[in-house]
Amino acid sequence: MTTHSNAPSDYRDGTNVAAVVSPGTAPEPKSHTDGLGHTVASTAPRWVTFWLPLGCLLLLVLFPVIAPLFDLGFYVSFVRRVLIYALAASSLNFILGYGGMVALGHAAFFGAGAYVVAILSAQGYSQALVAWPLAMLVAGVLALLIGAISLRTRGVYFIMITLAFAQMVFYLFISLREYGGEDGINLAAPSVLPALKLSSDTQFYYLVLGIVTASLWLMHRMVNARFGRALQGIRENEARMHALGYPVLRIKLVAFVFAGALAGLAGALLANHNLFVSPSLMHWTASANLIIMVIVGGIGLRFGGVVGAAVMLLLEEFLRLYTDYWHLPLGVLLLIIVLFAPRGLAGIFLRRTT
Repeated sequence: MTTHSNAPSDYRDGTNVAAVVSPGTAPEPKSHTDGLGHTVASTAPRWVTFWLPLGCLLLLVLFPVIAPLFDLGFYVSFVRRVLIYALAASSLNFILGYGGMVALGHAAFFGAGAYVVAILSAQGYSQALVAWPLAMLVAGVLALLIGAISLRTRGVYFIMITLAFAQMVFYLFISLREYGGEDGINLAAPSVLPALKLSSDTQFYYLVLGIVTASLWLMHRMVNARFGRALQGIRENEARMHALGYPVLRIKLVAFVFAGALAGLAGALLANHNLFVSPSLMHWTASANLIIMVIVGGIGLRFGGVVGAAVMLLLEEFLRLYTDYWHLPLGVLLLIIVLFAPRGLAGIFLRRTT
């Protein structure tokens, strides 16, 4: 006869709910649920958790130096774009993968951050030390307002209400005729930073790389702190966490605002990258693209957003060289991943232990 424990299943990153209730408890092995609903433990070898990310970081650091030697200087700007979208996708993965919040309106914060930089530039304020924190603040406040209402709902209702709010923001910026309306707005020049020249592809590249690396580290620390463990506990069993005395709504709202602020920072970087901002950044399809990136990379995995953004944008860039119907192969890829790699591409390196 099979006995069932009252404790919820292990979290995707390996933390057991006991670690939430008793902070001194050691984390359990990583686990996931297979197609039959059984919990299957899995671990990642050290070369996956440490050496592979370190090697990728070193390659990214060296890329602007190596690329011109092979006549690939153009791709410095492309990799910078990948890094910006990796930050946006990772911010969504923070609430989707660790909090279970399927937000189909995350691009609203992404676009809001970009518009803050563009509008300030149009008004003559181009200092990055002012514009970028303000972009995060505006995106965070927007996330606070949306989250305070939408987080009181669950399931498909949460998905639809975040979509509705995002579309409201989308049409709001379309109505701003003085800032280009539906046509968008150009930036006359990149933001200004002391001792840095953002018009230089290389200098801006290293700045973006540093910001994305620091943001990923911060998210990793938060996920493994008591706050992150409580957030994952809410994802697994919200009613039980509420019964244990955890302020469920407040924890989810803080995570939602934090993710929105990071998405706003990514938007500020994209505005400087493109020197152009349009309402299309906030459309629901942009939010769907971010969700697809997270699914492709791996929901609830540390580098899921990074891997998903890199794969999606690389395939898009490659397939556009051969066909105008590049969305079809991407759709086939998504089907393959859902069917054969449900933990995403980053989850392939997790090995089964039981």
